[in-house]
Amino acid sequence: MLSVAKAQKRNSWRYYVRGVAFGDGRRPVDQSLKGSLEKAGLPPGVWMGRGLAALGLTAGQTVTERQMELVFGQLRHPDADRIERELLDDGADPETARLATVLGQPVEDIERRKVTPLFALDFTFRAQASLIVLWALGDDHTRRVIERAHERAIDTALRWLEDEVAETRWSSGRQRAKAPALVIAKWRHFDNRDGFPLLHDHCLVLNRAQRPDGPWYALDTVRLYQNVVAAGTLYTLTMTTEVCEELGLATVPREVTPGLRPVMEIAGVDQELIDWSSTRREQMVPVLERITDKYVKKHKRLPGERGRNGLGWWAAQDTRREKKNPKPLEQLRAWWRTSAILRFGEAMVDGLLERCRAAGKAIRARVGPVVDTALAAVDVAAIVYTVRNSFARRHVLAEARRHLMETLRGRAFTRGLDDYIADAALSRHSRQLTVEQKGRRAPSPDRLTYTADFAWPHRWWIAGTDGKPPRESSRYERARVASLALQNAIRDARILSSTPDGAPAATASATARADDQNHDQAAPHAVDHPDRDAALTPAQQAAAVHVHQQAAMPEEYLEGRTTDPATWLYTPKNLARLAAFTVASEARSRIIADRSQPKQPAEEAADPARQQQHHTTQPDQGRGPGRDH
Repeated sequence: MLSVAKAQKRNSWRYYVRGVAFGDGRRPVDQSLKGSLEKAGLPPGVWMGRGLAALGLTAGQTVTERQMELVFGQLRHPDADRIERELLDDGADPETARLATVLGQPVEDIERRKVTPLFALDFTFRAQASLIVLWALGDDHTRRVIERAHERAIDTALRWLEDEVAETRWSSGRQRAKAPALVIAKWRHFDNRDGFPLLHDHCLVLNRAQRPDGPWYALDTVRLYQNVVAAGTLYTLTMTTEVCEELGLATVPREVTPGLRPVMEIAGVDQELIDWSSTRREQMVPVLERITDKYVKKHKRLPGERGRNGLGWWAAQDTRREKKNPKPLEQLRAWWRTSAILRFGEAMVDGLLERCRAAGKAIRARVGPVVDTALAAVDVAAIVYTVRNSFARRHVLAEARRHLMETLRGRAFTRGLDDYIADAALSRHSRQLTVEQKGRRAPSPDRLTYTADFAWPHRWWIAGTDGKPPRESSRYERARVASLALQNAIRDARILSSTPDGAPAATASATARADDQNHDQAAPHAVDHPDRDAALTPAQQAAAVHVHQQAAMPEEYLEGRTTDPATWLYTPKNLARLAAFTVASEARSRIIADRSQPKQPAEEAADPARQQQHHTTQPDQGRGPGRDH
């Protein structure tokens, strides 16, 4: 999971070196950053990013307090003191020497225009709750595997932002250039403010990047914000896949909020253990429910993705506790283990990893490492269209990564498969809305908007549980229904087109054409798994993919718990509409029944062949009175 916050004040760097760098605690004023971290047993902050070379830094180098003040408090070179002193020794005046160390536009010039400068963006990467439980209660090997996967996933997500997203802007945003070199300071945290396990890293991304020709300019932070979800799904997918492959685990969907997308958690980690570690969520749940109810009463609908993030932020602020005294990781792990044993018993804590491996083995035996890109493209396009109506490539890419998480259940996949699925969803099932204007620069591919022509699923109501009233289906639930309907249609078309006997030639030809339009058999990832058998017939391949997709689909969609058709009509509004339709249908049936039927001639009644021909259903028969048959 990935969240973003802004660092917009001159003294924001103090908050990081006194609080964030100190494990979200409160560092004593009379202690240096290095000394306080050593005394508390906390890891120091380290530098990351490809932009370090231009500043004379190396990846993994320790972040000092003075560097934080210069870089994130003044937007200056981390070694500005030395550079400025050398220029003064060479005879430069103080102002010229100071400006020579500034990265881009000076802060004073920005404030002189009465604009609040943005110094950095705080990207916070956090593992799923089940992985945090395994990391906190597992043995040393399990802890190291999860920490290593966490670090690699962060590096992968930040590299993707550098390669595909980051841009510098100048001339009020009219001029832009790629910026594949960010400057990042990373700080590792082990627990939340209640002292319970919460493995997460704060990555402070400097709002400056160097252009290829040398000057430093501000980042296009709007692009970074727009791609936060895609970067977060990449982090989660990368980390979950590495941990599951390394430890032999698998994932299962866990519904956090009814009607919203489930979270893919490690199979075998009980909900009680997740609740034990998620103390902040337990504090936020009643507050979040209260403000969400107010939102629903005011807007007559569930909040969207942006609304949920905003409500979650308010709930977090309302329940935010005071800073704590940080402790070393070994001391925290001992306390976590004792707390879990007192609550759940030693057998449950010591057998956690083995239960996860047993559950993972069962899932891996049922779900093979295979991804059908045709079905994946339909699923991604249908969900994004139903949720957003109009969308960009970043939305499709994020959904493609979610599809891989739901389908593979922690299995490894070929690198670039998420991009391949996203491109297939855009090229085969979407149409471009952005119109290039003559005489103007063509927009970049990631700035294009798309839509689709899928059938828009109708809303329905879902019966309430635990005494709660019925609720209207969410956009995500309607998106799942639309996607499953399209996937089933494609499966049916494949099976029919690959059936040698029992299907008319015209039907087989039509379904074969439909299959060709929806599935590129020559694609490099058409059915992607390490030991694919290329000798499978189309019928065998379709059957294998069908079984795999049904096995990999989250259980709540198959069981009909959240999309149960039996609950769709159980509302006063829909019951009234159904009654009106029933009355109209009965009246129409009586009119048809009362119509006088023409008498058959005697010779026709005696001739069975002519009688059968007379009663053959015509194309327009049964369309109601008034039609000329």
